[in-house]
Amino acid sequence: MIIETYLSTGDPVGSRNLSRNLPMTLSPASVRNVMADLEALGLIYAPHTSAGRLPTESGLRMFVDGLLELGDLAHNERAHIEAQISGPRGLNDLLSEASEMLSGLSRCAGVVLTEKLIQRIKHIDFVSLDATRALIVLVGEDGTIENRVLALPQGLPSSALVEATNYLTSRLRGATLSEARKRIEEELTAKRAELDELTAKVVQSGLAQWSGGKEDTKSLIVRGQSHLLDDLKAVEDLERVRLLFDDLESKKDIMQLLTLTEQADGVRIFIGSENQLFSLSGSSLIVAPFSDTEHKIVGVLGVIGPTRMNYARIIPMVDYTAKLVGRLLT
Repeated sequence: MIIETYLSTGDPVGSRNLSRNLPMTLSPASVRNVMADLEALGLIYAPHTSAGRLPTESGLRMFVDGLLELGDLAHNERAHIEAQISGPRGLNDLLSEASEMLSGLSRCAGVVLTEKLIQRIKHIDFVSLDATRALIVLVGEDGTIENRVLALPQGLPSSALVEATNYLTSRLRGATLSEARKRIEEELTAKRAELDELTAKVVQSGLAQWSGGKEDTKSLIVRGQSHLLDDLKAVEDLERVRLLFDDLESKKDIMQLLTLTEQADGVRIFIGSENQLFSLSGSSLIVAPFSDTEHKIVGVLGVIGPTRMNYARIIPMVDYTAKLVGRLLT
């Protein structure tokens, strides 16, 4: 009841109110004794002298892991989620819509981390930057554009970049990246590619830039930070949200954290200082992975918000959205 009151109102609860609302007959003195035991265990604390009690992060963790009763999403909530993110659209639009939708339903910030994926290739271009570097521009059929900087082999003639561009574009239009890599590797291995050795190296290096696993191959989408300003109760809350905004601006740290959750089986929950990133802002993160057509985990999505969030509602919401996004990618 202490936690449910905190999640509902943000207010401490005292022994007298607990005694009145418990589904059993206990005097305020008996309740105070139990609360003293809970406080000694580090599960609740008094924010001010003579105040009621609030849950600690350890108390919230115990509640989420063992006491929380998850409700299933109502039919209208499922229908709303499906209506928001279903329909034909590019991958980036789909994930951006999912992040926006989660933010709106949870009143928190919605986040999505995924590989920078081009679904099907329309065009590949190599643009010279200087004698040692070139920019590879990859354009998808859905209009998505990605680019990478590529180190060039010594002695590469300027015509080699044009040759590499023509070679790849003529063979890979309409292919996925995995199909493209397989097709070109087979040609190069079988010596069927009409390319000199240096140009072949440029082609191989260019495709390798999209092999995944590096931070710069990740794309982070954050939507709805303004929701974090809702229902602020004190100056301390405003400072906490300011710190959380700083955390969200530090995209590298957020991306490292979300990358750790990509191999999770189902929903992962981080509460407050359990993760160093949120140790100052005291925020919670609820995320779940989603998979592509080959059942490979390609990203995670979820929400970031105050520890006082509606876990019972948001956990199944994040889980359902991740599964729906996975189905839409198949």
